[in-house]
Amino acid sequence: MDTLMLSSSEKDLIKASELLKNGQVVGIPTETVYGLGADATNPKAVREIFRAKGRPMDNPLIVHISKVDDALKIAKNIPQIFFDLAEKFWSGALTMIVPKKDIIPYETSGGLDTVGIRMPSHPIAKRLIELSGVPISAPSANTSGYPSPTTAQHVLHDMNGKISAIVDGGECSVGVESTVICFDDSNTVRILRPGYITPQDLQTVAKNVILDKGILSEVNADEKVSSPGMKYKHYSPTADVKILEGNLNSFIEYVSKHNQDGVYSLIFESDVKNFPFKYLSYGDSDLEHAQQIFSKLRELDTLNAKVVYVRKPNLDGVGLAVYNRLIRASAFEIIKL
Repeated sequence: MDTLMLSSSEKDLIKASELLKNGQVVGIPTETVYGLGADATNPKAVREIFRAKGRPMDNPLIVHISKVDDALKIAKNIPQIFFDLAEKFWSGALTMIVPKKDIIPYETSGGLDTVGIRMPSHPIAKRLIELSGVPISAPSANTSGYPSPTTAQHVLHDMNGKISAIVDGGECSVGVESTVICFDDSNTVRILRPGYITPQDLQTVAKNVILDKGILSEVNADEKVSSPGMKYKHYSPTADVKILEGNLNSFIEYVSKHNQDGVYSLIFESDVKNFPFKYLSYGDSDLEHAQQIFSKLRELDTLNAKVVYVRKPNLDGVGLAVYNRLIRASAFEIIKL
């Protein structure tokens, strides 16, 4: 049966919320990427998320709520710094990991005693949580390992016939998944996955901000992880992605020596003038890179790209999140020029 496409009208949101209450999986828009939404307290519904995505069961899901007080219903022993950060950054693209209550099943938490909680700023996501009356698990609404979806059509491409419905809320404004953090102590934030909320942002509230080693390096296959996106090859198109680190001239020289059928480059908008090979551009600023990276990786597959050489983004601000996604898409293959 084909997946039902719904609009963002109140009537359709009520229909989507009824599906969620009844244990169905619904594709929902958020400001970061589209998510596969299901009742986070319903183990059977959560298992349907993993089935639809083809996602390993040890990869934890993020739970979405519509107001800060809802965190008290699903988590315990929450430190004060959690609420300080929520006051500054919620609603928004920040996920915080804290000890879970029993209402959150181990299917949702990936077998862990913790849960990642986020309050999205997208009005449709917030309304769906309110209407359904349950916290919603919502990992990215893509086939596991493939680039995350930033439009409803991306979700339909991956999930048609696998989930009950998709709510079309337009294109996502941020374009990469939320920043995921945990707390080493009452003053120390550890970033497990970089996102739109940057280390510099977090330093305005937390005394100490640490980047986990898993952000820029590969995690062992048998290692338990607290955040999605830390383990397994992620965000990758069918094409073979390779990151080239160097200036534009060295980039062009390298591509010229390796140019053949099916080779494309993913370059900055400012590189486009006189670029002599097949390419797509993904903006110039780190925010533009974030907004465009997943849609461009998906577009490269529609072009039947076999190999994609990518200009390495800056690691400042949201650029760190873009680079984190690219190194996983490339299976950590970085060529220094």
